[in-house]
Amino acid sequence: MINRESGTFKRTYAQDMALYRAPLARYTMIALAALGFAVFPWWASDYALNLANLIAIACLGAIGLNLLTGYCGQISIGHAAFMSVGAYSAAVLSLKFGVPWWLAMPAAGGVSALVGIVIGIPSLRIKGLYLAISTLAAQLIIEWTINHVSWISGGTQASLYVGKPSLFGFALKTNLQMYYFILVVLVAGTVFAMNLLRTELGRSFVAVRDRDIAAEIIGVDIFRTKLTAFAISSFYAGIAGVLYTYYYGMASYEAFTLNISIEFLAMIIIGGLGSILGSIFGAFFVTLLPIFLERGLQMIGAGLFGLRDQNLVATSSSLKVMIFGALIMFFLVVEPDGLNKLWNNVKDYFKVWPFPYE
Repeated sequence: MINRESGTFKRTYAQDMALYRAPLARYTMIALAALGFAVFPWWASDYALNLANLIAIACLGAIGLNLLTGYCGQISIGHAAFMSVGAYSAAVLSLKFGVPWWLAMPAAGGVSALVGIVIGIPSLRIKGLYLAISTLAAQLIIEWTINHVSWISGGTQASLYVGKPSLFGFALKTNLQMYYFILVVLVAGTVFAMNLLRTELGRSFVAVRDRDIAAEIIGVDIFRTKLTAFAISSFYAGIAGVLYTYYYGMASYEAFTLNISIEFLAMIIIGGLGSILGSIFGAFFVTLLPIFLERGLQMIGAGLFGLRDQNLVATSSSLKVMIFGALIMFFLVVEPDGLNKLWNNVKDYFKVWPFPYE
């Protein structure tokens, strides 16, 4: 059957190790790739492309956080701080040292990874709530450093303006051009993460998350595994911060505050901890939620509650925080595996349909 592995026979190791072994899964990914690269960008409006770019950047950051929290079990509330490290590193390298973007971007990711390793050192001794507090402290320390070290940002609340990346001498100025640039980076990051989880290191992540003492007994280096998880997660965050900086043409600490870290945590909880696809679901959900919320308030709020434009903005911002908290509690209680679990339930149903007891 096209959607069942039981009727699909593998004749080579490459076929058995494929990311998508069932034919329907492969055809679906090919169709989604065609939709993302060929259909959507040419039919979408400039506003839709802007949303797509923001969602793609959020997807990359959420995947990085899920590798750390969902797969390795290390709670982090300072993910946005690592994004700011990548953003300002790329801006400083470009503006002060004249480094081209194709070197500045991986270098900025490397700087974020180094900072992540330093922040992850306490994870050998502490975990759970205590580790979360230490990453929260890292968020505040990094924010303070960026704001008060003039060599980095020029002073309190300073912004660094950077040029758009260019390919073959042509600057990527439009939303469509940046869409393809960001999408290629997202696809590369997603494929890398999916393959990483099939390696010995990926299995070590899961072992540490499930039972770290048992993992150490069977030979897993706990300290190295945790630091590697922090490094990879911070690298993803750094690259996401660089993309955000290139997209808007500036690095500003206001784009990487504690609220953004909470939003990324909401993404992986709502989407599904320990799931790459769940990270993407969560990024879509959390990024689009404020937009639908604001539209809903505009439709019913003005007439029902008499809210004016300035009150609508404040009300939608407050409601967004309340809804995030309510959704996190709802998914933790009702469906801890998030939207990805609901999607898997749909897939499992059709795998055996129309024979429910097959």
